[in-house]
Amino acid sequence: MRLGFCSRSKDIIEPYLKPQWWMDCKELAERSVKAVREGELKIVPEFHHQTWYHWLENIQEWCISRQLWWGHRIPAYRVVEPDQGKEVWFAAATIEEATAQAEKSLGVKGVKLVQDEDVLDTWFSSGLFPFSVFGWPDKTEDMSAFFPTSLLETGHDILFFWVARMVMMSLGLTDKLPFHTVYLHAMVRDAHGRKMSKSLGNVIDPLEVIQGIALEELNQKLYEGNLPDKEIEKAKEGQKQDFPDGIPQCGADALRFGLLAYTSQGRNVNLDINRVVGYRHFCNKVWNATKFALHYMPEGFESSGSLNPGMPLAWEDKWILSRLSSFAKKANEAFAAYEFANATTASYNFFLYELCDVYLELLKPRFHSEAATDEVKKDREVACNVLYLCLDWSLRLMHPVLPFLTEELYQRLPPSSCKAESVCIARYPTYDAAWDNSAVEKEMEIVSEIAKQFRSQKTSLGLPPGARPSGFVKHSEPEVLKALKRLTERVGRMSSIGEVKTIDGNAPAPKGTMQAVVNKECLIFIEMLGVDLSQQLARVEKQLQTLDSTIASYEKKMAAPGYEEKVPESVRKMNEEKLQAARKEREATLATKKSFEGVAK
Repeated sequence: MRLGFCSRSKDIIEPYLKPQWWMDCKELAERSVKAVREGELKIVPEFHHQTWYHWLENIQEWCISRQLWWGHRIPAYRVVEPDQGKEVWFAAATIEEATAQAEKSLGVKGVKLVQDEDVLDTWFSSGLFPFSVFGWPDKTEDMSAFFPTSLLETGHDILFFWVARMVMMSLGLTDKLPFHTVYLHAMVRDAHGRKMSKSLGNVIDPLEVIQGIALEELNQKLYEGNLPDKEIEKAKEGQKQDFPDGIPQCGADALRFGLLAYTSQGRNVNLDINRVVGYRHFCNKVWNATKFALHYMPEGFESSGSLNPGMPLAWEDKWILSRLSSFAKKANEAFAAYEFANATTASYNFFLYELCDVYLELLKPRFHSEAATDEVKKDREVACNVLYLCLDWSLRLMHPVLPFLTEELYQRLPPSSCKAESVCIARYPTYDAAWDNSAVEKEMEIVSEIAKQFRSQKTSLGLPPGARPSGFVKHSEPEVLKALKRLTERVGRMSSIGEVKTIDGNAPAPKGTMQAVVNKECLIFIEMLGVDLSQQLARVEKQLQTLDSTIASYEKKMAAPGYEEKVPESVRKMNEEKLQAARKEREATLATKKSFEGVAK
């Protein structure tokens, strides 16, 4: 099992080729399989191992010559003068070396040679890449310093064509693996899972996502190729369906973040531009929230880059530091395991849902207080240091997935003794067990659940966002109720309501309030002052009528003769899910109606 040139020249050239031009593919394939099986070469994700074994355990002969207009010319030379009566070939690195060989072999001077017009197969040439770039076959300083390399990232579709050839040729020519890890990314398809094709008009140019493009310009680009008119019209229709308003400008960071978020899908990525647009909004949130947070830091503020052990931290400070440390742990684990989607999820959840939605809201009273006491000043200083730490760590942790945005914002951070010249060279944060605080996190889970229910009540009552009705919390567990008593101000701020009070588990419901269930241990009550009960009851009655009509429609459809046999399983499943959702919504709406009726009494 050997490498070979095309059939027309193989038999003629072979006797003259130097030994180093040939390799035993079978042996190298076996060594490549062994390297993966024994963990010496790691392929990520692991489900690609079977593809590796399939190709290399069934290796076939490889003709490495091609009749193309480009490529590396085969280093084989044919004698044209003097006439030998048959084809005579010589293989050498240069024509001068081949000429010297020919003159010595033929015993004549003035031999004229012509190089074979064929070129080496693309994958043969590119298979030399890992070591040829360092000066191989010479023993250069670069070769000694940088080879073997560490990580190769490429698409899974060329696992055999390129990756396996690099591994085999590296083993054959240097006796070393070219790298220790191969990360294979998914292949990008359109939002419908179709392979991108010019004739379908669904090819997405990354620059068009980064910079944005109008539908008319997308249509016009179809005429720049060689598609027939019929195919152009078909492609234009496809573009109109997928991008009715063109592709909005998303920026490089949003595209990068979106593609990394898709990496959990496996072999294929169904790229939906709307999802990338969503990540553009996230980038805007990071920008605006960071600039907003920096306004809290007074002129001349300079952080030490760390927290003093005796610093008097507020409840929300302890919570956000615990969550920040968890964020660092998840990000580090994700990158170590090449699970980039987990890194984007950790970044998104911490910055948006924890830092912005909760911590920044809880900080407002501390920064807006008009009191000028030493205690208030000290508390504000603590808040500034914790907030700076959150921004600094967040930007460094998110830099691999949002490189441009984080670099720009990092440069805007106030001075710090630990701040690097660039976020690119700043130390990547790691998990800090000293910040773990499971007790505070448990309390925050309870407070968040209560706040969510209060906000839901406000919405169901039709109250405007600026309304601040009073609220009451009843909990059956004394220890939890005790904790809630000292956190009522935080509950009110997170709920966007007014004063919040706690009441004992056996106390009756406060008058003029509507009740809602948080869980089996906790009830909440919201003040109904200013709420038109008759109007709310009418609205709920209308919702119930609509839901009853929807439920009856699905029940009738599903009870029709032959439904199980005639309707596809996927449609039946969808109908069942919609029916259950409508029934669940009806139960919740009915509970709301009973609450209104209870208040009216």
